[in-house]
Amino acid sequence: MQNIKIDFTQTNGVVKPMHAVNNGPAGSKVRKGNSTYQYFKEAGIPYARNHDASAYLGYGGEYTVDVHRIFRNFDADPTDPASYDFECTDQYIADTASVGTETFYRLGSRIEHGKKVGTFPPKDFQKWAVICEHIIRHYNEGWANGFHYNITYWEIWNEPDCHNADGSNPCWQGTEEEFVDLFCITQKHLKECFPHLKIGGPAFSSVNIEREYKKMFMDLFFTTIRERKIPLDFFSFHRYAKDPCEFGVSIDVARQYCKEYGYENAELILNEWNYIRGWLAEDWTYSLRAEKGLKGASFVAGTMAYCQDSPLDMLMYYDARPCGMNGMFDTDFLTPLKGYYPFKMFGELYRMGQFVRPEYEAVPIYCTAAKSDDAAGIMITNFAEDDESPAQTVTFSLKGIAGKTAEFYLLDETHDMELVSTTPAEEKMTVEIPLFCTYLIKLI
Repeated sequence: MQNIKIDFTQTNGVVKPMHAVNNGPAGSKVRKGNSTYQYFKEAGIPYARNHDASAYLGYGGEYTVDVHRIFRNFDADPTDPASYDFECTDQYIADTASVGTETFYRLGSRIEHGKKVGTFPPKDFQKWAVICEHIIRHYNEGWANGFHYNITYWEIWNEPDCHNADGSNPCWQGTEEEFVDLFCITQKHLKECFPHLKIGGPAFSSVNIEREYKKMFMDLFFTTIRERKIPLDFFSFHRYAKDPCEFGVSIDVARQYCKEYGYENAELILNEWNYIRGWLAEDWTYSLRAEKGLKGASFVAGTMAYCQDSPLDMLMYYDARPCGMNGMFDTDFLTPLKGYYPFKMFGELYRMGQFVRPEYEAVPIYCTAAKSDDAAGIMITNFAEDDESPAQTVTFSLKGIAGKTAEFYLLDETHDMELVSTTPAEEKMTVEIPLFCTYLIKLI
């Protein structure tokens, strides 16, 4: 039996964008179907990071997003609009904006597991920074027949610390010192040009400082940016896990580093995450299958609930792009999978705006709540790594819900966020939650 107390007369800050994603809507707008546009709108996806966009032909493939794909000849003049090929990226960002989602722009290159093209250190770091400056001016200030999207977040690079088992790095072909130098030069230049924007990074693949290499790189990064007095609007990092509570360790490490080195005001953004039992052999196959089913959906709901009540400022799921790790949409027909519906559920809470902290002992139950001036909501799931774990009985003790009606929307094997019950809201309500099932309870 789980007992959860929720006092809707009290609030605890805002509901944060825990339902942001990597990559925007996909599919055909012309055919009026076979696309994810309407689902992005319904869930109210707030941000879409455009990392790995160039790996998908539907976004423009080899002509999209990455700095070396837009500025294709590094010897060209970075102040000349003719040096840039914005066409495919223009369309991709426009499509993302069309569903009310803001692009979170990753400056750099997609991951390169095979042939390396864009992950080499630029020949001239300062020139690369100037190229990035003009990409920003194109999308925010209208430069080169551009736009005024007012894109807020600009991230420098992706996973410079990523190492394969054979020691190779699919994201950075230089030394650690070279990367930190590139980051410092670019961060300083862009903040001088755009002091009003949020510029940061570096999207570390993990902050697992128990591993000697990771700690060395983290120490080098933070020591150097402090010594050079480099500003940092946000610190981004990645984590894949098999239990929502595991994210807490990484969030704490990131917060401690930022505080220790004088960046306590930097936002913490976990902008790649998903369910992963293991990266090799049967564990990897199991993980991909789980992501696309009810277990993956419960993991998503649990992670959003857990991270909402943490120092994290934003979560960005990997990946909404049609690919193997997309647990939101079927990659052939682009219709919702079970993993889409927690995004839609959390979107309901996000629109309410005010976070209400539930009081309970987490695991295997994960719960979060929100309110607006005239409504309230609860999202709750039963997640455990053990596929044989039992159902959980939850008793809610609610305050501030007098006169309201409780609507129960269920996500399970046979319901896709469907209304299954409507009752008068009571101060005491008991709910049976089978393993991997998720409820959205609207109090209206």
